[in-house]
Amino acid sequence: MFFGAEGERSLEPENTAALRRLSQDNWAQSKADMTTAVTLRDAGIYYASVFFAQQAAEKSLKAAIISRLNRTPRGHNLITFANDLNAPLDVMNAAAELNIEFLSSRNPEHAEGVPAQVYDLRAANVHLRASETIVDWARNIL
Repeated sequence: MFFGAEGERSLEPENTAALRRLSQDNWAQSKADMTTAVTLRDAGIYYASVFFAQQAAEKSLKAAIISRLNRTPRGHNLITFANDLNAPLDVMNAAAELNIEFLSSRNPEHAEGVPAQVYDLRAANVHLRASETIVDWARNIL
């Protein structure tokens, strides 16, 4: 194993099976995170729904990067991940909508208040739609 740009791990070509498995695992977790986001929205736990919507998008983009670019991305920047994949404008916009939610949906200093009190049904729906845009696109390129 060696490290490439920005500390991303790259596996030697002979480890393509390991990359395939990692991509599949990220995709499976993305689907589980999306289910969790919907369940939490329906239960009225909006801040957590937004967080899991962001996580679903992140893991679907990571699965696509691993599969298409043969490297494991680091971090949580959805804009960078989507850009690495030459995503279309609607996916880039969805990534921009969700990008900050990794922090804002969990941390008062980023949410400018208590996340559990800041998010509402409208916010959960907006972020779920953004996540669905990304996840659907990633599914099509995997």
